[in-house]
Amino acid sequence: MSIAFLGTGLMGAPMVRRLLGAGHRVTVWNRASEKAQALAGDGATVAATPAEAGAGAEVVFTMLSDATAVADVLFGSGTVEAISAGAVVVDTSSIAPAQARDHAQRLADRGIAAVDCPVSGGVAGAEAGTLALMAGGAPDVIARIAPVMEPLGRLTHVGPAGAGQVCKLANQQIVAITIGAVAEAMVLVEAGGADRAKFRDAIRGGFAESRILDLHGGRMIARDFTPGGPSRLHLKDLKAVTALADANDLTLPLTKAVSSAFEAFVAAGHGEVDHSGLLLHLESLNPTTDRKDDT
Repeated sequence: MSIAFLGTGLMGAPMVRRLLGAGHRVTVWNRASEKAQALAGDGATVAATPAEAGAGAEVVFTMLSDATAVADVLFGSGTVEAISAGAVVVDTSSIAPAQARDHAQRLADRGIAAVDCPVSGGVAGAEAGTLALMAGGAPDVIARIAPVMEPLGRLTHVGPAGAGQVCKLANQQIVAITIGAVAEAMVLVEAGGADRAKFRDAIRGGFAESRILDLHGGRMIARDFTPGGPSRLHLKDLKAVTALADANDLTLPLTKAVSSAFEAFVAAGHGEVDHSGLLLHLESLNPTTDRKDDT
């Protein structure tokens, strides 16, 4: 299938490689062109503009930082005019549900189908093809793109337009709160005189086992906070969670607490640090060890 992929950063690049490996023809574009050029050796065609990439594509993926970037690339760069009627735009970015619904309507007005399909699983999941793919849109459109999505991970149709983004926000709640819980446990364990790495090994297989404990707990022990999921982007998602909760008169105290922690961490200059680096913020509140700020 002929695919355009707009946004080939941390997540987009390995997703493109998975699509190429499955035999699809993929044309790529990225605002920082060197990131797109890096995929030429894997068999991708590099386009100079997003409109050039989208012309003639049957499926157009976007993997961009936020809703403003998605709107600019699709509607402000001539891309939507270049995409053929009958094509499908699959937005794998994380944006607010209302924005996803607005984009879907604007695309539908031009005869282009839309699927909001944010992902979870990080860079490791993108590389392995094990992403969780949360798709909002029409059932027939989801069925049509299912074979294309197969190399990327597990696709689940979660509801109409915008529903994929709702599920991604809920996912981000769980991830943030669990990162906070693991980080607090690491602080407690060390203050109490136990070994962090042995603590993590000891509770593996029990009720506290999780992918967060596995991957992000490992990052905390190694003190490797190279960004896979930058904290500023997780904070962006948590702000969208708060907006959705407020619109529905919900009280979410755990989300509120972890959002405040991420806000303070990002405000302190750590926006590009991996979200597992929230440990550093908690250590700064509890200066009982000689550890330095590794950022």
